[in-house]
Amino acid sequence: MDDLQKVASSIGEALSALGNEFTSVWLIVQLGLILLAGVIGTLAAALLRRRVDIVTFSMGWPPMLRLMIRLLLDNTGTIIAVLLLIIMRHGMLALTWPSRSYLLGVATSLATAWVVIALLAGMIRNQFLYRLVAVSAWAIAALSILGLLQPTTEALDSVAVVVGGLRITPLLAIKTTVLMMLTLWAANAASDFLDKRMQASTDLTPSIAALIGKLIRLLLISFAIVIVLSTVGIDLSALAFFSGAVGVGLGFGLQKIVSNLVSGIILLADKSIKPGDVISVGDHFGRVGNMGARYTSVDTRDGREYLIPNEDFITQRVANWTYSSDLVRLFVKFNTTYDSDPRRAQTAAVDAALSIERVLKKPAPQCMLVEFGATSIAFELGFWIKDPAAGITNVKSDVLLALWDTLAQQGVKIPKPGPARVIYELAHEDEPQPPADDPDSFPLPSGGEGGPAKGRTG
Repeated sequence: MDDLQKVASSIGEALSALGNEFTSVWLIVQLGLILLAGVIGTLAAALLRRRVDIVTFSMGWPPMLRLMIRLLLDNTGTIIAVLLLIIMRHGMLALTWPSRSYLLGVATSLATAWVVIALLAGMIRNQFLYRLVAVSAWAIAALSILGLLQPTTEALDSVAVVVGGLRITPLLAIKTTVLMMLTLWAANAASDFLDKRMQASTDLTPSIAALIGKLIRLLLISFAIVIVLSTVGIDLSALAFFSGAVGVGLGFGLQKIVSNLVSGIILLADKSIKPGDVISVGDHFGRVGNMGARYTSVDTRDGREYLIPNEDFITQRVANWTYSSDLVRLFVKFNTTYDSDPRRAQTAAVDAALSIERVLKKPAPQCMLVEFGATSIAFELGFWIKDPAAGITNVKSDVLLALWDTLAQQGVKIPKPGPARVIYELAHEDEPQPPADDPDSFPLPSGGEGGPAKGRTG
């Protein structure tokens, strides 16, 4: 409480002194000079931005130098105002007592601190973190310039709550939060840089590169947390109280998170799936994108990106179309009438498949006769492709369209769809009808071999 009273008394004395100064003409003069410097700096910066195209001017420069030039241009108004304030203060010191230019000195120090902080914090790309760092650093600098930093820190450290042997104060919370955000940002930036290096390496497989990247990120974040806790003076042994709570939380509420984390490490280690693989899991089919700590993204051809928990890849059946080879064999089925030559139909089907660009010449397509149906002959055309990520249904559609045209050119007929019983009755109106409850009793058309047709009747 004594520290709080010291801060309050210091602020009261400063306000009292400022109130006394309002009765002096020199305070009005200093405020006018500060306002004039700010207006001139703003107008000069606006004129400079209109005359200078920073993109054209810095074309071809290194990225860091371009960023620094842009930050300087953004703070040009403040820099010009600081220079004018320095000139004005020196002029005031030469003409009158130093006490009559004190406000100019404070304004100069505050503006200079803001420029330096803005240039340094501008290297941070995250806008929220940039604002937090800039405002926090400038607030500390302002308190130091005004002589209030020491009383403020003592006041914030005087109020404390003891939890499990750990003394928690507002000052400790502020320091820990700011340092934690800075170190975590630095750890993430470093891990992103190293992860890009890993992905660009040709000596590592995608899954091993992703696994190493995740381990590096985990180690850097853990190291950053330990460094922050040690820096602010927190004894790690005092956190034993919280470790029990974390263990209970893992046991009751975080099983899925831990399961997904462990599953992700297993997937990266055993290389059952890796970034770039074409997979189907459940109702989802697509290319594996990012493999995160909790989920794996699967990009589909309709523009959707499914985030599937890693645990599903361990507990469910997964079809990896490119696990050991990019070759994928597809099948299309078609039927022809009995008055068409089946060998000509097979040749026409193979030619139709070879006419499609995505169908591989080797291994060559094959067309097999698979069934003599009640009203038609069934064929199955198999062919190979090497790019399943480009789509499966579309290449089947192209083959079927080519098959339609090729069969027509070869004089091979495709039967019209319809129930087998109706077609049979129309063709054999004068013959005795089979029992209604015996679908296998349909005899083959004339010219067919054997007895009744078994299997599919459509």
